[in-house]
Amino acid sequence: MLYQSLDNPKIKDLKKLHTHKYREQKKMFLVEGEHLVLEAFQTGYLEELLLEEKTDFSLPVETNYVTKSVLKELSNLDTPSSMIGVCKMKEPANKIGNRILVLDQIQDPGNMGTIIRSAVAFDVDMILVSEDSVDIYNSKVIRATQGLLFHIPIRVCHLKEQIVELKEKGYPIYVTKVDGGEDVRQVDKQGKYVLVMGNEGRGVRSEIMELATNYLYIPMNQKCESLNVGVATSILLFALKDRDDSE
Repeated sequence: MLYQSLDNPKIKDLKKLHTHKYREQKKMFLVEGEHLVLEAFQTGYLEELLLEEKTDFSLPVETNYVTKSVLKELSNLDTPSSMIGVCKMKEPANKIGNRILVLDQIQDPGNMGTIIRSAVAFDVDMILVSEDSVDIYNSKVIRATQGLLFHIPIRVCHLKEQIVELKEKGYPIYVTKVDGGEDVRQVDKQGKYVLVMGNEGRGVRSEIMELATNYLYIPMNQKCESLNVGVATSILLFALKDRDDSE
């Protein structure tokens, strides 16, 4: 089917998916571009494909066509792609795993996307995200993940309760701290961990900081006071990765 009108109820409905509230209500979100569409399809999250009319692209999913003006209305890009995928949200995973990354009040979409990519790269089993962090289905977050959002379990939750429960199960709780922390290179790897990363400006909130079993720091040149949270998370995850893990 070809959708030509911006006033079509389906098009209006899809456009609402640019808002966090409507995404949560429908449990659906949009991705743009061939790479993200293919990632969504290959991981089983793609529900529908919207193509600009006369675009030659085929996947075994429900496919509809839209005019250039409709595509531009649905796009969040300055230069819209020729395709948009309508995806279902990920179901919360029950199995927590051994390597847990906790994100407390991360606000920048680019940082969130970078962190998710690094979590996949360094074999994190689960990401726990605070309810007041940036929405993981924000279009900028999705693009920054380069599709790796689809490859890792992510749970949005009340962090303190989850961390307390994991601490009771024997997980070491690592939180970064410039003064009085342990050089991350010297950490005795125990096969499992919880790494907590905090807000870009304020860091980890105090009530969660108090739950730490170990404080860590990244040794660096004194000329640099701090690192971007995405960069810092990547370094820490690499340092905590068990070198005996199979590649």
